[in-house]
This record gives sequence, structure tokens and C-alpha cells, in this order.
Amino acid sequence: MRSFFSVILSFLFLLFIPFSVSAKTVETISAQEGFVSEAPHALLMETSTGAVLYEKDADSKRPPASVTKIMTLLLIFEAIDKKQISRDDVVTVSAHAASMGGSQVFLEEGESQSVDTMIKCIAVASANDACVAMAEQICGSEESFVQKMNEKASALGMKNTHFVNCCGLDADGHYTTARDIALMSRELLLHHPDIVHYTTIWMENITHKTKKGESEFGLSNTNKMIRHYQGATGLKTGSTSKAGFCLSATATRNGISLIAVVMNCASAKDRVKSCSRLLDYGFSLCRLYKDPAPPALSPVPVCGGTAEIVPCRYEKQFSYVFAGDMDTSKITKTLSFKKSLYAPIRKGSCIGTLIYSIHGKKLGSIRILATKSIEKASYTDYFKRLLLAL
Repeated sequence: MRSFFSVILSFLFLLFIPFSVSAKTVETISAQEGFVSEAPHALLMETSTGAVLYEKDADSKRPPASVTKIMTLLLIFEAIDKKQISRDDVVTVSAHAASMGGSQVFLEEGESQSVDTMIKCIAVASANDACVAMAEQICGSEESFVQKMNEKASALGMKNTHFVNCCGLDADGHYTTARDIALMSRELLLHHPDIVHYTTIWMENITHKTKKGESEFGLSNTNKMIRHYQGATGLKTGSTSKAGFCLSATATRNGISLIAVVMNCASAKDRVKSCSRLLDYGFSLCRLYKDPAPPALSPVPVCGGTAEIVPCRYEKQFSYVFAGDMDTSKITKTLSFKKSLYAPIRKGSCIGTLIYSIHGKKLGSIRILATKSIEKASYTDYFKRLLLAL
């Protein structure tokens, strides 16, 4: 009888556990639902938490074809954030960049295009020539840029990835996995959400500017899910004879964002079908929790300031995505402030956090920000206070 109750209690406990990056928990859920992807290599990830909802042979090293360009785009956006380049900068195409085969927009040696246009060429038309031109613009050479790609992959925990070029053409030693593609896709989406303004373009014209004059060239999105899947936001296709048909497909519905990765599919149609099924499965599984009533905040004491307290606010509303149903009444909220808060304090600076947990597991937190600047008190300020006290 004791054993029977232990089994029942274990089952009830599992019902209320939020999903995490643990693949084992996710695989159990998948098996119960009976979902199996037809793609040879597949992984489904929830974007905000990085939780894996489904995986199938997700750590096998495979050539990724143009899905490689997710890392190229990531480094381009990081260079923009660091002010190394701007979207208005003019990029001059080298002979090496113009010589790229495969998918391209037929840039000519000496042709000039803005960084913004180059990003469109890469994100929409999967242009190899634009990739190499941007690599040279940022690092001076494609080789140096590829070194940065590998350094970034290592920093992101992409343990089974090695890049040889920046565009994804088949080459010995150029490989990654479905899991690693999801990791770099998530990094791009979370830290550079503007990417979706490019990856959701269906068709757009660019203007070639060469010594021969100007001519229009039409870009057409290689990711057909943009037109045919509700909530699709990107992200990147790829196909070569060795890689097969690959896709990192992203979509958002009702505040829930997912990343579906497939590799080595038999056709473009198969990769779209596989990613659509993965995303449908994920959206049926996920639930979004938003805290409707965080604890009320009181002004926080300040030491050594021109004022003795500082008013504050939450930075944003807390949200978390769960797999399956959950009892939100079990979520605990803990306010945490610095033990001693000393002036000066700048408006907008973080002075504490609100931590959310369930069953002892931390779900996440939101920052608490000062809504007023408090300067450091001078001797004159202390003297005035003394007089007022007397």
C-alpha cells in the first residue's frame, strides 16, 4: 500500500513541474503524446527559456548548408551593437566575395551596397556573396571572420560545431548539429530581435550599383513557411547535396515563441512539413503564465543620500512558458533587495529583484528599478538635516 501511494504522489509531482532544458523530462512527455518527427535530425526549443520540448538524433554532426548564415547574421548584429559598423555603412564587394557560387544575388567586384541591404540579401535570399562581403567588412578577411564564428560557437556551448566558411558551402570539417543550430538561433532572436524585420520579408527589390549603371534585382524568401505558417518569423533555410534540406524555423503565437530545427530532410517540402508539425506540437504543449499581481513595492531606504528613501518599480511583467498544465497558485514570489543601498543612485538603476519559484525551482526573476536619482549627501546636506531635527 505504501508503494502504491508513492507512485501516486510521484505522478502528481510530475504534473506540476515546469519544463526545463532537461531532455529526459521532455522525451517522457513526447512519448506519452505519441509524437515522432519524420525528419532524420530534429529539435524543438521554447525560445524564452531554452527548454527542449522534443529531440531526435539532435547531436549528430551534419553539414548545415546555409543555416550556417545564422551565425554570420549573429556576428553582423553584434558588430552593429558594438558600433563597429552601422546599417548605413557602404560595403564594397571584393573579387573573392563576387566569386562565390551557390545561392547569390550576383554582386559584382567593386559594387557598393549598404550593410542594411547586405543583411536583406543574406536573410531573405541566402546570398553567399553578401555573406563574404560582410565578413571582409567586419574582420578584413573571411578567414578571420570564421575564427570569430567558431569562438562564438564555443561561447554559446555549441559543443559539436565547427565552421570552415561563413556561408555554408560544403567543406571538410564544416559541421554542426540540430541542438547547436537551436542554440545560435535562440541567441540571435533573444539579443537581436530586429532580425525578424528581415527574415519575414517575402519579396523585395534591391538596386545593383556598378560601373555599368544601376539595375533592379528581386529578392525572394527561401523560407516558404513565412507565407504558409501562421506566426512564422524566420529563420533560415539551407540545402546542399551533402547536407540535404535543412531549416531552422521560428514562430510566435499568443506570446509563445518556438524554434524548430530539422536537418538532412529529403526535400524542401519535407523540411517545411517537418518543421510545421514540430511547431504545431510545441504550441499545443505550451502554456504562457503572466503574473497579474506582483507584490506592491514600497520606497527603499538609502544610506548617505540627499533623500532617505528611493521610489521604485518593476522593469516589466514577469512571464514564463510551461509545458502542459500547472497550478499557478503554487508559484512563490520573493522580493530581494541589497542589504545596504548607498547613494548616489541613478534613475533606472537596478536596486533589487523579484524572484519566482515553484516547488523550490527558480523560474526566473524581474529587476526592480529606481524611479528617481538620489545624489550623495554633502556636509551641507547633513548640517541642514541636523538643523531641521533640532
